[in-house]
Amino acid sequence: MRSEIILIGPPFAGKSTIGKLLAEELGLPQVSLDKLRWDYYRQIGFDEALAQKLRQKGGFLTVVAYWSLFNSHAIERVLADHTGCVFDFGAGPIMFENDLLCEQIKRALSPFMNVVRLLPSPDPEQSIQVLQQRSSHLIGTNAQGFDWSIFFVKHRQNQLLAKYEVYTEGKSPAETCAEIIMLTKIDDQVKTNR
Repeated sequence: MRSEIILIGPPFAGKSTIGKLLAEELGLPQVSLDKLRWDYYRQIGFDEALAQKLRQKGGFLTVVAYWSLFNSHAIERVLADHTGCVFDFGAGPIMFENDLLCEQIKRALSPFMNVVRLLPSPDPEQSIQVLQQRSSHLIGTNAQGFDWSIFFVKHRQNQLLAKYEVYTEGKSPAETCAEIIMLTKIDDQVKTNR
């Protein structure tokens, strides 16, 4: 089993912030899928011009459906290309409505014992409310009548992939980071590997 921490969860749950703190605390690199996925997409034929056309014609939901065709490859590659790090995955790449793509992601993550889902609160409705407030300034968060906060909090995919759930409500980022280290016992694993 691989011991790297993989942070998953909805947009604005704090994955990048907590990932950075974990990496600093553990003395490991931080690897952000959102920063790397476009290069992985292009490896298997992602077409930026087509993505723009799809967005113009069908809106944000249509371009997200196009991106989803490339997500499993991006996840498989980032996990194969990087070791001994803290991963933070953007919310989009791990959400699949297609069963085949969903199974590919489950297989890719199955060797990892520290998949951590971040949410604001154990109460889904409270989490949705917090995430809606955090994302209210962005265009597209409620695109075409589709609420992304509801989708990401309630989607079973995130729940099934996570080995741990950590709630950030009432905690500082440092306290959340400490909780993840304690839950995963990653500090002991890092010390053993040094």
